[in-house]
Formats: sequence, structure tokens, C-alpha cells
Amino acid sequence: MDKVKYLIIRFSSIGDIVLTTPVVRCLKQQVKHSEIHFLTKSQYKPLLEHNPYIDQLHTFDGSFPDLAQCLSSIEFDYIIDLHKNLRSFRVKRLLKRVSFSFEKLNFQKWLYVIFKLNKLPDTHIVDRYMATLEPFGVKNDGGGLDYFFSPSYITPDGFKTPTKSYIAVVLGANHATKQIPENLLIRIIERVNKPVVLLGGPREVEQSARINKRIKVETLNTCGNTTFDDSAYLLGQANVVLTPDTGMMHIAAALNKPIVSLWGNTVPQFGMYPYMKDGGAPSLISEVQQLKCRPCSKIGYAKCPKNHFNCMMQQDVEQIVNSILNYWNIHE
Repeated sequence: MDKVKYLIIRFSSIGDIVLTTPVVRCLKQQVKHSEIHFLTKSQYKPLLEHNPYIDQLHTFDGSFPDLAQCLSSIEFDYIIDLHKNLRSFRVKRLLKRVSFSFEKLNFQKWLYVIFKLNKLPDTHIVDRYMATLEPFGVKNDGGGLDYFFSPSYITPDGFKTPTKSYIAVVLGANHATKQIPENLLIRIIERVNKPVVLLGGPREVEQSARINKRIKVETLNTCGNTTFDDSAYLLGQANVVLTPDTGMMHIAAALNKPIVSLWGNTVPQFGMYPYMKDGGAPSLISEVQQLKCRPCSKIGYAKCPKNHFNCMMQQDVEQIVNSILNYWNIHE
């Protein structure tokens, strides 16, 4: 029997791509003779190239003519658009195949940000992604998110963790108003008083060096010196993950780690909180309730528009510390 070819589209970002993995897995496992193709930006190839449920990975490097030539040579049957932007519209118009798109709820998010009127459904974005598969009879299997390491991955010698038990602390986020402030992080780390591994990209190198100097606990600073697999390995070995609303949070969920997430200008109601598998590890969402200015954006800003950053500065440190210690004891 001929294969039924599906093209799944999600161009970015780290978190959004990890959040599409239940769609890939469930479609491949539940639809006989399915052939799964996935289209994403070139920079996110490492997140998907070892996924066994993807038959062919296509990458976009900025040249639409090259992409069009590649995709036009394949007789797709269906398109699953999990990005729903102008670029994915161009792909659908090019291929002229039956397509299914998820509901972005941009108007509802706008109402929440501008008027603080919450008309969003109590539905995670993964479940909105999964709704695109309903015409094919595909159901959510409850298996959560996936992350697959390269079969040849070897842990670098420089990433020998400080002890067998530690907290993975994620420093970075795409926008400053989603990041955990430096002083708040230090307060939490000192109160917990356990070994930590600092995770972040090149932008967090200077901040991580400052934190490393100020804290007294045993520390491994890996900021600016990790691949996706390196970061995932360090998350996967941790007792607990302390993180803002960022892509590393979703990789930690894929690895079924206990998560304490701190939320600044964004809110879990947007539908992108940690998505744990059925019966999986515990997760605490820490946010400052009843702030009239929150959410101030569905993405984030370079600085707090009100210049007080109360959504982070008023976080309940006691609750955060107690949750980290509780999760630490569960792990041990």
C-alpha cells in the first residue's frame, strides 16, 4: 500500500518545536502507512533530526525558492500547519494540498494583554496542536513530550557535574521580562543550599560569571558552552529544574524532570506551561497573582514597561524554595 505523506510545519522556536512532538508521535503510531515530513528552520534541526517518528526532515535557511523546489518534488497528501503565519501560508499555497491549522487564539491573547480580559480556553497548546489530527482519528496518548539525543552523543569531560545530585538553573529567555532576575536567583540558590548547574547561552555568560562568584554552593557553570544535547543531558541528570518560561522548560518536561517555573510578564493561561506526561514528574508554576499590569505582552520586552518588574520581584521565595526541596527529596 502507498504511503500517506504528511507535512508538519513549525518553523520556530525551541519550546514550540518540542511542543509539537506529541503530534509527530501520535500521527506516526496511530495512522497506518503514514510518512511524516517536518519543516522547520535550519537552526532547529538538532531538535528533530534524531526523532524516530520523522521520516524526512526539511529545513528552511531563508531562501523560499530553494524550499519550494525541494517540497514541490514530493507528492504530499496532507499539510499540518502548526505555525500558521505568512511563511506557512506560502508553503500551503505552493503545494495546494488539503491542510489543517491549529487555532492560535491571537485575538483572545490580545484581549488579555490589552484589556486584561481572559477569554482564553483552559487548553494547553499541545492539545490545540493535537486537534488538527482529529480528522484522522488520532488521539492524544498521554505520553507527553519527546526529546531524542544523537545516538553518537558523548558527554563532554568538562561537564562532569558537581555531585550526583544538583539543581539545574536555567538563566536565559528570549526576552528580559521572562528571565529570572539575578538577585532573585541568588536568593533562591542560597536558601536551597544545594549544588547547582547553570544553563544558558552566549548572552548569559557574563551574568552566570557574576552569579558564580556570589553564590557559596558547589557550582558548574556551562553557559555559552553547550549544544542542545549537552543542555538536555544536564537537565536530564538534575534532581530539580528551576527555570523561567523558556524552551529549556519544555525540554525538561520532555525528560520528565520535576520543574519549578517562574513566570514574569507571560502567563500560563496562554497555554504553554510545562506539559507533563500522564502520571509524570511534579511541576510548580510560580507567578504573582492579581497584578493589574500582567500580562503586559504575549512574548516579552527588553525591560519592564512599568519599571518595577513586580511580576518577578514579588515572587514567593518561600514557596519556591520549599517546592525545590520537596522535589529534591522525591528524587532522592
